[in-house]
Amino acid sequence: MIMDPNFIVKVLLSLIVAAALAFAVTPLVKRLAQRVGAMGVPKDERRMHKIPIPRMGGLAIFFAFLIAVLCFAGIDRELRGILLGATIIVVLGILDDILTLNALPKFAVQIVAAVIAVLHGCRIEHFMGFRLATWLSYPVSVIWIVAITNAVNLIDGLDGLACGVSTISSMTLLVISLVVSDAPAAILMAALAGSCIGFLPYNLNPAKIFMGDTGATFLGFILATIV
Repeated sequence: MIMDPNFIVKVLLSLIVAAALAFAVTPLVKRLAQRVGAMGVPKDERRMHKIPIPRMGGLAIFFAFLIAVLCFAGIDRELRGILLGATIIVVLGILDDILTLNALPKFAVQIVAAVIAVLHGCRIEHFMGFRLATWLSYPVSVIWIVAITNAVNLIDGLDGLACGVSTISSMTLLVISLVVSDAPAAILMAALAGSCIGFLPYNLNPAKIFMGDTGATFLGFILATIV
C-alpha cells in the first residue's frame, strides 16, 4: 500500500480541487446549457421532472477532472490516450445533448475514442487468469470500453443515480489503487470521485441539472479505461 505522506496529500488535493471546481463550475454550465438549448424536456409521464431541466452538466465534471489530473498526475503515453479519447467522448456528448444524435454515429465515434485509448497502451492483457494474445487484446479492450461507456449512460435515468454510482465506483477503485500501489490510477480516481462529489448536490432529487450524455458517457469511458 502507498504510504508516502506526500503522495497521500497529492491524492487528497486532487479530490478536493476536483470537487471544488465541479461545484463552482456547474452553475456556469447550467446557464450555458440553457443558452445553447441543451434542455431535458419532459415528453411523457415516465419523466420524473415536469419542467425543462438543463442537461450537459457532465461538462463541469469533465472540466474539474481534467484540471485536477493536469495539476497532480504525471502525463504519460497511456494517460494522453485516455484524455484524448475522453475529450472526443465529451464533445460527442455535448453535441448529443444539444442536437439529439442518432445512435449509429454516436456508436462509431465511441469506437474511435476507444481505439485511440487502446492504441496508446490502455489494453486488457489478462482475462479470468489467462493472458490474451496481443491480436486479441485489442478488440476485447475496445469492446470493453464501449460497453462500459454505454452501461453508465443506460443507468442515468434517475436523479443522482449515475453520478452516485460513479462516485462509489471511483472511491472503491481509489482504495484499491492505494492498496496495490498504483499511483497513477489513484490520482485519476481521486479526481473522478471529487468531480462527481462536486456535481452531486446539483443532481440529487429534485435535480437542478442533468449530467446528460456528456457526463454519463465520460464517466463510463474513464471507469472503463482505468479498470
